[in-house]
Amino acid sequence: MALRRMELLAMSLLYGALMAAAPAFAQDKGTVNPKPLPPLANPNDPATPAKQLFGRAASAANLEARSFGHYAKGCLAGGRALPVDGDAWQVMRLSRNRNWAHPAFLRVLERIARKGKSDGVWPGLLVGDLAQPRGGPMLTGHASHQIGLDGDVWLTPMPARTLSRLEREETSAIDMLRRDKKDVDPKIWSDNHLAIIKIAAQQPEVERIFVNAGIKKALCRYHGRDRSWLSKVRPMWGHNYHFHIRISCPSSEASCEPQSPPAAGDGCGRELDWWFTDAVLNPKPPKTPPKPKPPMTMAELPNECRMVLNAK
Repeated sequence: MALRRMELLAMSLLYGALMAAAPAFAQDKGTVNPKPLPPLANPNDPATPAKQLFGRAASAANLEARSFGHYAKGCLAGGRALPVDGDAWQVMRLSRNRNWAHPAFLRVLERIARKGKSDGVWPGLLVGDLAQPRGGPMLTGHASHQIGLDGDVWLTPMPARTLSRLEREETSAIDMLRRDKKDVDPKIWSDNHLAIIKIAAQQPEVERIFVNAGIKKALCRYHGRDRSWLSKVRPMWGHNYHFHIRISCPSSEASCEPQSPPAAGDGCGRELDWWFTDAVLNPKPPKTPPKPKPPMTMAELPNECRMVLNAK
């Protein structure tokens, strides 16, 4: 599919989703007039959820850039904000204030955006959630994205104009899957989608790319000579509107807890079949609903996270 034709199709679907507000395209919307959260009555209470504290940090910690802890249990010092408008990207959902990351992540993200554009396969990235200004657990959504080394990129190409604030808050990304969730929709999916994910996975700093299993199946049909990049692309629940980029810990930061290397192979064998079983696609609710997991407190995060939270 030619890139221009792809843009037109994407924007047609995108605006159709916005105007119709169809549940099939539902994503959490933001607001053009975000209100600050009320102050906590007792923020020093050890039982206070860490997400309530980090969710109220409106700016980065003025410290040297460092990631503390693990992707799903940590925080970020010296975070930097991705500019909301770049030469090859635009940030969505500005009201969330989640366009912060470790500078190392921003360098990789900007490189991916520019290469996709210069190679003529992707006009620019629509960037979703990165991290909060000081990382840490989020009030809503992600379990990871806590140390500034994760970020979401919509599988909708950037239009050739600057989106309005309202569009950034209310427009939905496009679902890539067929109705049965077992593969991508051929009317929407294209070689350009494969190409931008491949560009991301081929960056040496990238540790993982998470996509829906149906998208992974489509990527597994790639017939190029080099399939080594496929090992980084792993199936994950959801992720049918976007792909998740995770980079490895910066080599000089012992405070960052690395992730285990991906399993051997391209991930296109029997291990992928499991994701398409009826038990996974249509899980039955348990007879006894599990008790909700208590929210993470500061005591469960690295000690340095108190310093990050209290820094000016």
